[in-house]
Amino acid sequence: MNKKYKRFFVIVADSAGVGEEPDAALFNDVGSNTWAHAAESIGGLHVPFMEAMGVGELDDVQGVKAIAKHPNAFSMRMRETSCGKDTMTGHWEMMGINTRKPFQTFTDTGFPESLIKELEEKTGHKIIGNCSASGTEILVRLGEEQMKENSLIVYTSADSVLQIAAHEEVTGLEELYRCCEIARELCMRPEYFVGRVIARPYVGKDKNSFVRVGAHRHDYTVSPTSVTALDILKENGYMVSAVGKINDIFNGVGITKTIHTATNEEGMDEAIRQLKEESWEGICFVNLVEFDSEYGHRRNAPGYARCLEALDKRVGEFIKEMKEGDVLMITADHGNDPTFHGTDHTREKVPLLIYSPSIQDGRYLEERETFADIGETILKNFGLKKKDGMLGSPIEELF
Repeated sequence: MNKKYKRFFVIVADSAGVGEEPDAALFNDVGSNTWAHAAESIGGLHVPFMEAMGVGELDDVQGVKAIAKHPNAFSMRMRETSCGKDTMTGHWEMMGINTRKPFQTFTDTGFPESLIKELEEKTGHKIIGNCSASGTEILVRLGEEQMKENSLIVYTSADSVLQIAAHEEVTGLEELYRCCEIARELCMRPEYFVGRVIARPYVGKDKNSFVRVGAHRHDYTVSPTSVTALDILKENGYMVSAVGKINDIFNGVGITKTIHTATNEEGMDEAIRQLKEESWEGICFVNLVEFDSEYGHRRNAPGYARCLEALDKRVGEFIKEMKEGDVLMITADHGNDPTFHGTDHTREKVPLLIYSPSIQDGRYLEERETFADIGETILKNFGLKKKDGMLGSPIEELF
């Protein structure tokens, strides 16, 4: 078949769910709704560009109108087939993988004492922390102790992750990386299995001046459990550009180009930069992490709402630069209701807004059964077939 579209930009607003999944009770998430509750916290959202794409038809979101006519955009909700509500599970499913066993998290309890003891023995360093914490807060609390003892700060979050922080000048980068490699090996065991081990180096003289060195962060992740749409695109000569933490989520598998970004603004800057280039075909896959890390987990509902409004402004800039063969897909990987109990992700449906100057009959579409319809739609566009066992059905209305 002839390709209808040349380039797909998949923008993941990390954790921006639109209401509980049918099985939310299994995850203790009944009543969660990230978009709606964030909007309520500021008396209503102002997101004119996404409103014009039909986001208001997906749920009752204060301040957002349901617009019946949006000829250049399709709007729909997607359910998650996989068992889980974490970043890796959500992104992997978008590209065709059904994760039947969720990644482990240690948010409430910290890591088992048996793991901590073995990590101390094999690294030769005392372990301090072993709790769920923000990366900046734990440095204020334990950074000076780490420097004095040349110990290692081990901490986690609501994601399936073990993070190790150490001072660059005291412990050294190479030593920190060596210790993380040991932790990655240990955390491949079923009883400790986590999706990512992250080296978190920092600098500074005391708790008032500690700063994490993002450029020296290193993620030790697990590879996808089977073939993804990214692999198929790469094998067939298409560009697979990973922006933000996409490369880490897929452990570099199926990726042809990687751009690390620290903020949503940087992520959208890079997406717009690649949009302005006209010499490639394939996918630009972008994760905007701050919805999740800065506002969802920290239960900052007004901050989350303002973040959605900030994204909308960048979406407006983006669509002005789009050409006929470009497709923009705005979605999410799970929920993280900033008004909900605890600090964990929430098991929610996600939005999918698909915009292109080439779409002429855009409208609201029925709910999709899996996130994987994103990857399968992109494969169909390029005349490619998914492998046996992959999830997903193409969104035929695009063609």
